Amino acid sequence: MNELGALAVLPSLLAIVLAVWTRQVFVSLIGGIWLGCSLLAASPVAGLADSIDRVVAVLSSAGDARVIIFTLCVGGFIALIEASGGVRGFVNWLEHRRWANSPKQSQWLAWMIGVFIFIESNITVLVAGTTAKPLFDRFKVSREKLAYIIDSTSAPICILIPFNAWGAFNLGLLDGAGVEDPLSVFISAVLLNLYAITAVVIAALVITFDINIGPMAKAEALARASVADEEQADLNTSRVEDVTAPLVSGPGFASNMLLPILVLVLAMPLGLWITGKGDLIEGSGSTSVLWAVLSATLVAGTMLWWRARGAVSFESISQRYFYGAGKMVPVALILMLALALGAVSRELQAGAYIASLVKDSLPMVVLAPVLFLIASAVAFAIGSSWGTFALMIPLAVQASSVVGIPVELLIAAVLSGGVFGDHASPISDTTVIASMAADVDHIEHVRTQLPYALIAGVISVVGFFLLSLFMIA
Repeated sequence: MNELGALAVLPSLLAIVLAVWTRQVFVSLIGGIWLGCSLLAASPVAGLADSIDRVVAVLSSAGDARVIIFTLCVGGFIALIEASGGVRGFVNWLEHRRWANSPKQSQWLAWMIGVFIFIESNITVLVAGTTAKPLFDRFKVSREKLAYIIDSTSAPICILIPFNAWGAFNLGLLDGAGVEDPLSVFISAVLLNLYAITAVVIAALVITFDINIGPMAKAEALARASVADEEQADLNTSRVEDVTAPLVSGPGFASNMLLPILVLVLAMPLGLWITGKGDLIEGSGSTSVLWAVLSATLVAGTMLWWRARGAVSFESISQRYFYGAGKMVPVALILMLALALGAVSRELQAGAYIASLVKDSLPMVVLAPVLFLIASAVAFAIGSSWGTFALMIPLAVQASSVVGIPVELLIAAVLSGGVFGDHASPISDTTVIASMAADVDHIEHVRTQLPYALIAGVISVVGFFLLSLFMIA
């Protein structure tokens, strides 16, 4: 396929353009797959039929199928934890520990919830926002600050954890892109994910030193000059209660959340050890994450049934589980389409073509910063970090194999850029939900958060340049 030249890039380029224009990741990926198959078959009609076959063929790979099933299982697992009152119990436990008796402590509570509830970004912002909002009002801390803190510790934390839906999604992309050991590459990329790490650290520094920049300074001044409205402190609590409504009455138990998550984390390396026959590195990541989430789900379901003392039927438990799994169906479909597009792109050798251009026209040390900026622009435009990962990771992997740059560095640049663009985008679902959870005007949240995001973004660009100098010999 080398004779295709620049045409090899068209499927991925079409997907990106459609994503920016339509803001519909499904349409974008389908369009890219169809164009790639049409180029391979030299016929748009034959390409349409081949597109369907290639999407279906994704499930013929055991590794891909396991990751897709894992993605669905994570949704059910989260639903069972919510149904058991585990999230509510964890929040009550934090409050009873008296960790929020001052403005700074209330901010640290929001930050810590964002860090420790890493199973799903939207759950993170909803729980942190609802828990901390009355405290922020009481201590006259702006809700814009709350929205910033919970938004900066949701996606940035989730992307650093291999044992959740974010990890499964990216492991699937890496496996579909032809990476031999997706888990070890992802873990290495986590350590180089400069934007995610920087965003979390900056949020902690903002709390520690009360750093208020630009619009945030005005919001804080208004909050400190006003009298908190006690009625306003209770607004929108029903929004989160509707999402996390437990089947078990009462204040809940923190153990209903902590124990299943502990099982999830511990079962992962155990699965790697078993599948690798004593060697964690040689273990199967897709098999291990599936075993881990199934084990944790069994524990979560058992604890839900036990806490209910038989008052909750197995039918209710299974209905809640499948409801949670159903919410992850769009993610699973995006993953399938992304894997299919990645396969087509590899067959067209698009990455090799891009790498040859970069190798001839740009110093290799700027490839990682450039990928970061491109991923940032795409994520900002479409409001989806996951969609950006689906579009950019296959190209980054192929470019790495040709140019010779460590793949984990380029993957880290794409992951960082995807989170940065999503974090700064006004159309991002996480940004919208963070505004809702903090009960603050959405545009005000975007305006007050943007300076901090830009600072972390600049640090990331410089950091990837320096890492490139160090890692490319």
